[in-house]
Amino acid sequence: MRAGWDLSAYLVLDPVLCASVGMVATAQKAVAGGVGIIQLRHKTASTAERIATGRALQAALAGTGAKLVINDDMEAAVALAADGLHVGQGDTGAAAARARIGPDMVLGVSVETEAHVRAVDPAVVDLVGAGPVFGTPTKPDHARPIGIGGLARMVALCPVPAVAIGGLSARHATAVIGAGAAGLAVVSAICGQPDPEVAARELVAAVREARA
Repeated sequence: MRAGWDLSAYLVLDPVLCASVGMVATAQKAVAGGVGIIQLRHKTASTAERIATGRALQAALAGTGAKLVINDDMEAAVALAADGLHVGQGDTGAAAARARIGPDMVLGVSVETEAHVRAVDPAVVDLVGAGPVFGTPTKPDHARPIGIGGLARMVALCPVPAVAIGGLSARHATAVIGAGAAGLAVVSAICGQPDPEVAARELVAAVREARA
């Protein structure tokens, strides 16, 4: 993985779950709690709206070292000169995404099956989001959950670092890290929690303990 990227705790922002606090404030609190990566995922927003939110996030996170990743919107990612772009299996292909964003931006790809993992080209893709490990209401149309065993098999096959995603929280850190994942990507474990900073600290501490 590229220098400066800590994959331990990866927050995927959800506009609905974050509504009471706001996505920008949630991101700030999460980063204060130790989260290293913030992904802006807003499926119903326009590119212009994603760019506006992305700029607000960049301003809020300036100087923290946290990375901003844009989900499934190459034009927004390029306009923002974001740190990364993440695409799913139903989105733009990895090769096309890399051609659009250039060589410097980190590219993440969702993988849901072992076949998806085998198709990952490490010359194109920097990391994968592997899952869903468990079912999750934050993405109702998700693929069949792979479980911890499935995660371990996918990580073993993967030529790039894998972050686990799907129904995860701090209590899953030991199993996920034990399966070989580089970290946990979460949504509801931080978004919508009474105190996102405390929730983030719990997640980061759990990952550190799992690695000890």
